[in-house]
Amino acid sequence: MLDPRQARALAQLMSDTTEQVLWQGWQQAGGYHLTRLTCRPGRGRATYHRHDPGAHHHEIVYGTHMVADKADPGHCAGWLSTREIRQRGYWQGEVSMLNLLAHTCCHEFAHLQQSLTGVRRRGQVHTPRFYQLLDDLHQCGAADTVRDTLFELARARQLPLSATPHTLPAEPRERLAAYAPGDAVLFGQAPDVRTGQVIRVNRKTCTVMGTGRHRGLRFRVPPGLLWHQEAG
Repeated sequence: MLDPRQARALAQLMSDTTEQVLWQGWQQAGGYHLTRLTCRPGRGRATYHRHDPGAHHHEIVYGTHMVADKADPGHCAGWLSTREIRQRGYWQGEVSMLNLLAHTCCHEFAHLQQSLTGVRRRGQVHTPRFYQLLDDLHQCGAADTVRDTLFELARARQLPLSATPHTLPAEPRERLAAYAPGDAVLFGQAPDVRTGQVIRVNRKTCTVMGTGRHRGLRFRVPPGLLWHQEAG
């Protein structure tokens, strides 16, 4: 288990790596020199990209509780990045703390690319075009560079960042342990993926209050169809 200081330090390494590897590399390849990017650790689980069009400023936040979750096999199963690594075959589908944190950098950076290239629309975030951008980051070797950089920086600073594959929980009760009231989640299956906030953890399901276009609706969602948001 990570202590809060270690989790924050790793979130800072993710921020530094995103700026120095992904952002600088993309600027060199395609411009966007009038656009600024700031990456920083956040206090909770919230992990997201946002931008201010008027100021040409983008921000990526990596939640310290997200980092701690991804160090824990019992809690990492509830994150969208786990599903993406397994279903899309990134790093041969191997889920480890190192792979999860490196992939999270790529996931949020793909949202930045989605915004800058004009292919993001309101209410349409995890689209086929988004996943094309994310696939490209893995296929071109950028994701490997992010992973290698994170690993070397963590080792130099004596921070725990394990490359050992996680053994993921299979039982719904274990999956439920990954969620708490207030967590922002995704649920459902494409193309009808919904967003919401957990308001109660029940014996076999979570009660979720819908957000966005499903605001005001309540859902009882099994943990197998529920994922922590890594938002755009």
